[in-house]
Amino acid sequence: MKTMRPRVSARVSGIPASGIRRFFDLTAGVEGVISLGVGEPDFVTPERFREAAIRSIREGKTKYTSNYGIRPLRAAIGEHTERLRGVRYDPDREILVTVGVSEAVDLALRATLNDGDEVILADPSYVAYVPGIVLAGGVPVGVPTREEEDFRLTPAAVAAAITPRTRAIMLGFPNNPTGAVLTKDDVEGIAALARDHDLLVYADEIYDRLVYGVTHYSIAAVEGMKERTIHLAGFSKSYAMTGWRVGYACAPADVIEPMMKIHQYTVMCVPTAAQYAALEALRSGEPEVVRMHDAYDERRRLMWRRLSDMGLHCFEPRGAFYCFPNVASTGLSDDEFCERLLEEEKVVVVPGNAFGERGRGHVRACYAASIEQIGEACDRIERFVGRL
Repeated sequence: MKTMRPRVSARVSGIPASGIRRFFDLTAGVEGVISLGVGEPDFVTPERFREAAIRSIREGKTKYTSNYGIRPLRAAIGEHTERLRGVRYDPDREILVTVGVSEAVDLALRATLNDGDEVILADPSYVAYVPGIVLAGGVPVGVPTREEEDFRLTPAAVAAAITPRTRAIMLGFPNNPTGAVLTKDDVEGIAALARDHDLLVYADEIYDRLVYGVTHYSIAAVEGMKERTIHLAGFSKSYAMTGWRVGYACAPADVIEPMMKIHQYTVMCVPTAAQYAALEALRSGEPEVVRMHDAYDERRRLMWRRLSDMGLHCFEPRGAFYCFPNVASTGLSDDEFCERLLEEEKVVVVPGNAFGERGRGHVRACYAASIEQIGEACDRIERFVGRL
């Protein structure tokens, strides 16, 4: 019998499955589980946004839209970005509506990387960055971030990682999984390196509205950086719209055009009703963003205090909605900690190694859950740690 050639691309076969999904799947059908695993708001999408989608359907707005997205939404994104970040984008040439920020990241990588191009990114970082870079033909270069430096990606660390093959820097801040934010000096220092070495910056700012007691600094707003930054954001986290899958990319027209080309040949356009929900979110959703932000801040302080009090060292997260405690003091690896915590106390957290080598010894716990759930989960974690 003839030996069959491999049916799967070598690039794809070498990519591991998401460590987040592994623990998510383990909870299926298990009663009494409290999940702090998946980064998803527990809030229902605000009613005004839902009604806008329903209204668009009733009005017969059910056909394909422009590949770029409906014009009113692109205009609203432009106004929103200018108001918040002081950066103006042309809605006709510099804004693309995508299927969540995940597609925006993928499009940015595929449209700008050639085989062998290196992309610098923080380690740990969001689980999709490294696979996305590999699938686009690039080479991920993880820069270790340090707990004692609040997991910031510092200009000095970035500078040490730059080589003649470096093409771009991936900035995913506020950071998933650590909750880290960058200082103004960090952002300006990385911007200077990008200008000096002619690098692109992929700025994934999906959590930009969820910062606590600090200011979020967008690298696109730094002088000379709009031209070399691909600003990526969306509605999932701040507007409680994960299932709607609406994101966007803002960048110079010569970058947005090839991104749109890939988008056009793969998904055509974002679902029409979801675009109208996002439009309503930008038009009337600011009070909802503030309400949810304040709730997350209360939950953040509760989880951080409880984890610290039970002896799990945890630096104070200032962005997104995650705590990233160090579990080395328990004598367990992060995988062992998560597996035993699920088995013995029915609480789901995610091992830090799912996010990169520097995540080992930590776990990610999401505080986008109710105060009551967080309190009960922390009681269970404390009970578990106390038995070790």
